[in-house]
Amino acid sequence: MISAAEVAAAFRAACREEIEAPKPGNVHVFADGHNMEAAHFLTSAEASAGPIAAPGASVGARVLGAVAASFDAVGMNTNLGIVLLCAPLAAAAERGGALRPALAHVLADLDRNDADQVFRAIALANPGGLGAAARHDVHAPAETTLLEAMREAAPRDRIAYQYASDFDDIFATGLFALAEADRCGLGAPLRAVAVYLAFLGRFVDTHIFRKCGAGAAAAVQREASEMLLLFQSRRGDCLPELLAFDASLKARGLNPGTSADLTVATLFADRLRNGLPSRRNDD
Repeated sequence: MISAAEVAAAFRAACREEIEAPKPGNVHVFADGHNMEAAHFLTSAEASAGPIAAPGASVGARVLGAVAASFDAVGMNTNLGIVLLCAPLAAAAERGGALRPALAHVLADLDRNDADQVFRAIALANPGGLGAAARHDVHAPAETTLLEAMREAAPRDRIAYQYASDFDDIFATGLFALAEADRCGLGAPLRAVAVYLAFLGRFVDTHIFRKCGAGAAAAVQREASEMLLLFQSRRGDCLPELLAFDASLKARGLNPGTSADLTVATLFADRLRNGLPSRRNDD
């Protein structure tokens, strides 16, 4: 069974690997963006690792603790989506055994207290494009379990969909893309780029959809599909093109934040699944 210290180390390492990857449109060490810097995300990862890995904590407690710690550290929302995805994975790893079956049990056990705490965390982070909802409004007390709330939100939110599908995108698309990148000999940070482009090219990024509409989200998905083909054909040797795409997206105010969150969760799940909190660039 993996220890809390190992879970925390795996979380920090996954966050660091993702922020070191030149992910078009998102913040990374090659270029800031959207009024945020790479340092904000690294600081948030350090602050939230402890709550994410807290032994015996519920998913809701992990989420609220991590978001509050991150907000205290940087004063802005940098990792709500990451925390929402990684908290159930951390709780599953604590159970021991194969990660995905353990995760399914964690998700099935989510209750109204988890929903209350997650709603408080979302209200604190106040993500862009949140608005109000007729049902399961995060500014009001929860009236259902967290899993039921996520199932209702799943058609419009890719992070909520992970809860409703036992993290299908992570285990199918994300980990498959990561395995292919490893098979091709791509090291960090390029393997994180491969995962990110796989998500961005396959699915509409729901962060862009909420903030900028369906047309912008569909356009980014098409452009990412083309970039993924180039990335694969050159085995990742296309940094100028990645950075040009990055600059174009940021000039248009388009931030594929959901795809970045899914990337972190994939890297985290890979470490938890393989019992390897530290890998390659994690010194």
